[in-house]
Amino acid sequence: MVALLKTSISNLKMRTPVLLASGVLGSSYGTINRVIEETLVGAIVTKSFTKEPRNGYPTPIVAYVKSGLLNAVGLANPGYKMLKELLRNVSRNVPIIVSIASSTPQEFAEIAEYAEEAGANAVELNLSCPHVKGHGLEVGQDPEYVGKIVENVKSVSNIPVFVKLGYSDKVVEVAKRAEKAGADAIVAINTIRAMAIDVYAKKPILSNTYGGLSGPAIHPIAVRIVYDLYKVIEIPIVGVGGVMDWKDAVELMLAGASAIAVASAIAVKGLNVINEIVEGIQKYLENEGFGKISDIVGLAHKN
Repeated sequence: MVALLKTSISNLKMRTPVLLASGVLGSSYGTINRVIEETLVGAIVTKSFTKEPRNGYPTPIVAYVKSGLLNAVGLANPGYKMLKELLRNVSRNVPIIVSIASSTPQEFAEIAEYAEEAGANAVELNLSCPHVKGHGLEVGQDPEYVGKIVENVKSVSNIPVFVKLGYSDKVVEVAKRAEKAGADAIVAINTIRAMAIDVYAKKPILSNTYGGLSGPAIHPIAVRIVYDLYKVIEIPIVGVGGVMDWKDAVELMLAGASAIAVASAIAVKGLNVINEIVEGIQKYLENEGFGKISDIVGLAHKN
């Protein structure tokens, strides 16, 4: 890739602005290495790790709907003590960002400190999961509590701290508080709480009843939130939500995202969609006469 695709968020230097979003192929070193070796991904965000191992919800945990995907995995993971083994075996050709999920500032800090010791290049605080009680969105809607979490993590971290926020009417207020507390970047957004019903079984499809909706349906919402955040915060934004092709990625960048992350598109189109998005962004920059990614970040606010 030519130099115009290189980008940085905090002190993370990335070969492209396209990240693997948390929860997608980010739970084992085998799959992570495959993504790094076979695609032009700029950074990897792991699956969310909690203090104790979690089995997650029983199947079915995924449902395809007209507008995208519903999932309720339940933050299944082997617990944060497995991070050393994971990070010891992954390729270091791109930055590895460890996603963390918890419900208390102290626990977030404990896991973040361990992740840094294990070799993480950054941590992402999952304050946006819409379907796990006591975690994620339930925590991430309280600006002051989010501030305490970020402050606790920053007090023990020497690596960048990303804060992943979900859809809520307080998202701008929470982002401003996270920035004030020392967050290095905001990631927006996560899936949106939704459900689907099997009309023949006459009951919800997912075992947890509710899940997180991702895919094309949430993309315009993500664009709006990134646009609103860009107007009020100075730290970089990673745009997430329904990026299915390069146009979706560029739209988020024009709204204010310095980088974007891909999730559902991989499930629908396969791993090569990352390369298609990267190559599409490059052609767009060349055809429109831009010299680097930063030239288009937030440009929709100026035109």
